[in-house]
Amino acid sequence: MIVEQLYTGCLAEAAYYIESEGEAIVIDPLRESQPYLDLALRNGASIKYILETHFHADFVSGHLDLARKTGATIVYGPTAEPQFPAHIAKDSEVLKVGKVEIVVLHTPGHTMESSSFLLKDETGKDYAIFTGDTLFLGDVGRPDLAIKQGELTREDLAGFLYESLREKIMPLADDVIVYPGHGAGSACGKKMSTDTWGYLGDQKKLNYALEPNMTKEDFVVAVTEGLVAPPQYFPKNAQLNKKGYGALEDIFCQFAALSLTEFANLRMQPETLVLDTRSTDDFVRGHIPDSLFVGIDDNFAMWVGALVEDLRTPIILVTDPGREQEVVTRLARVGYDNPIGYLEGGYKAWAAANYPTAQLAEINAERFADMYEFGATALLDVRKASEYDTQHIAGAENVPLDFISEELKDLNTEKSYFLHCAGGYRSVIAASILLQHGFRNLVNIRGGFRALSHTNLQLTAFAEQATAL
Repeated sequence: MIVEQLYTGCLAEAAYYIESEGEAIVIDPLRESQPYLDLALRNGASIKYILETHFHADFVSGHLDLARKTGATIVYGPTAEPQFPAHIAKDSEVLKVGKVEIVVLHTPGHTMESSSFLLKDETGKDYAIFTGDTLFLGDVGRPDLAIKQGELTREDLAGFLYESLREKIMPLADDVIVYPGHGAGSACGKKMSTDTWGYLGDQKKLNYALEPNMTKEDFVVAVTEGLVAPPQYFPKNAQLNKKGYGALEDIFCQFAALSLTEFANLRMQPETLVLDTRSTDDFVRGHIPDSLFVGIDDNFAMWVGALVEDLRTPIILVTDPGREQEVVTRLARVGYDNPIGYLEGGYKAWAAANYPTAQLAEINAERFADMYEFGATALLDVRKASEYDTQHIAGAENVPLDFISEELKDLNTEKSYFLHCAGGYRSVIAASILLQHGFRNLVNIRGGFRALSHTNLQLTAFAEQATAL
């Protein structure tokens, strides 16, 4: 028996490959099929099943492309209603793969079709459980992503999740391995561990949601408090996963290198987005005016999904040479299937041809600390509200990047603003958005809060401010 976890850090997502006696299954695959095909080819195995723990909201799963290429059967748990051929398994149904078995456990709560898959080894012993978004290490899946108007509330879903955990998962032995669908950084939970697998016995001791004496009422409160609105692309991805989507290869067929003239003409079309995926340093030093910066070397897909509202947006790319296909793949993972092309020669070619360019002013933390005046200097902290509440610079205004479009109306385009996040990535994204909306007096603080916290600036927390008031 072979069990391999394929973890993708930029999405904090885990897919799984299980093989026995020349037969294999894949659980929650990403959009690109090749990694799973390569694993099967390596051992001369055939992929028999593609198991989906639920209709994912945070990424577009690769079940359809992988099924087309392998003939494998797509499997969902009870109550799922996909709009493409799939096997809807019954609760406790057993799927045989070589000499091992997969038991389908219906575990509603995160969504109503959510299911976990219990792997029994060659001896029939419970070996591991693939919990999707039902159980994470340190947390459970948020119960507010599948709310149906007039039908289910998040409290209803939390109640189902409570029962699923206690009836289906907690009775399993302590030595069963837990393989979750996500790790720290995912928006599908609140307190996920940085570990990507663990033992159920440890979760019974350490995971607040598995406290044996917790009542359903207390559980509902615990898992619903502190939830912020999910990223805007979540329901759109969930619909793609349920209804279907085009082949990844078709996206590459329409994608091409663009000459300077072609790029310049497309850039002037109002519906077209210029997306700059280079490093923060490169964007700060020089960029194409009104381009959106989301650097490829961080949580790229998550931030594109949070900030670009229309999945059908025509996108033209400014990338590092040789990374164009990587960018397209990562866009497709969250449903952005309309990248038109990339600037041939990149930003250097654009600047060398004397096309218009722009820069972003930047200051280091020490210099900012020396000139900062409480109440007079406009400082925008674009971290999440939870980060800001934990600790922030006294006098800073919290404008979370997640919801910056909603905050624009409260900012003054004529005013000078300094921006920071935790380390410098999100603040450059935020600055690029403000620049698109007519803000011109912006200064990014290099190194973000981590650098600012080592200066003589006064730090405070939300609780301390409330006490002072």
